[in-house]
Amino acid sequence: MKDFKKPGPAELKKKLSSEQFAVTQQCGTEPAFRNAFWDNHKPGIYVDVVSGEPLFSSLDKFDSGTGWPSFTQPVKGTDIVEKKDSALGMVRTEVRSKVADSHLGHVFDDGPGDKGGLRYCINSASLQFIPLEEMDQAGYGRYLEPFVKAGLIKAPMRETALLAGGCFWGMEEIIRKIPGVIKTTVGYSGGSTANPTYEEVCTGGTGHAEAIQVEFDSARLGYENLLDYFFRMHDPTTLNRQHNDVGTQYRSAIFYTSEAQKQSAERVKARWDKSGKFNRPITTEITAATKFYSAEEYHQKYLVKHPGGYTCHVLRD
Repeated sequence: MKDFKKPGPAELKKKLSSEQFAVTQQCGTEPAFRNAFWDNHKPGIYVDVVSGEPLFSSLDKFDSGTGWPSFTQPVKGTDIVEKKDSALGMVRTEVRSKVADSHLGHVFDDGPGDKGGLRYCINSASLQFIPLEEMDQAGYGRYLEPFVKAGLIKAPMRETALLAGGCFWGMEEIIRKIPGVIKTTVGYSGGSTANPTYEEVCTGGTGHAEAIQVEFDSARLGYENLLDYFFRMHDPTTLNRQHNDVGTQYRSAIFYTSEAQKQSAERVKARWDKSGKFNRPITTEITAATKFYSAEEYHQKYLVKHPGGYTCHVLRD
């Protein structure tokens, strides 16, 4: 959120529907009982449709009978901006998102008494709903704890994997979408140079490989299952090369973080070597993980920032 820069009106008109633009940018109001979320009972989080800023949780949603989504409070850590509104000849309290300054709706003092007495009456058009099962992967994992306490989801069993298989742009774009993956970071590992830059790694003199640090929920995605994806997304038979990218920085490698990961990696590699999927022996190195250095910010989620950008990775069947 700290890096969010609100687009101009012309760009927002392209991104938003006409109703979303009218509500969030022109303080409009959508019809009661004829909007997306007034009767939504699924667990999850509601975020600003413009910026993705977390706003409200399904745990605080209730049926107010008004025909609009109603909440007793914002999610913890969210700063909802309140403003005096006298537009209709009465004094009301308007609520807006802090990051994108989106008009959300109004807050009233006729909410459930046992929940603080407030009713945040919010336009569905100002919201995007992130279902509970997608929150981790969508980047809202920090807001899962209340759902864990409510018994709606098990606490994630976080594990970290470190993989290299050519240009990290394409690898990350595939890995980040795998169900059970919580977070991906591109960077450099396996070499001897401390705090390397991209330019230094490109020379091949640092010993580092372009790598992906993968944080995943091992209760949903087993390590060996993750490695199966790894062998499907690149060619592990070309030594120090992926397609047109040549050099030790593009080698295929599994950097294990525990003895259990080492044994798993050896099993999976052997299985793929015997699978008949490749015409040559697999050259993937399996070695103990060393320090991982995060790459420069412009490399992180590069293909999200630059759709259609360079990649040589495809997830094979």
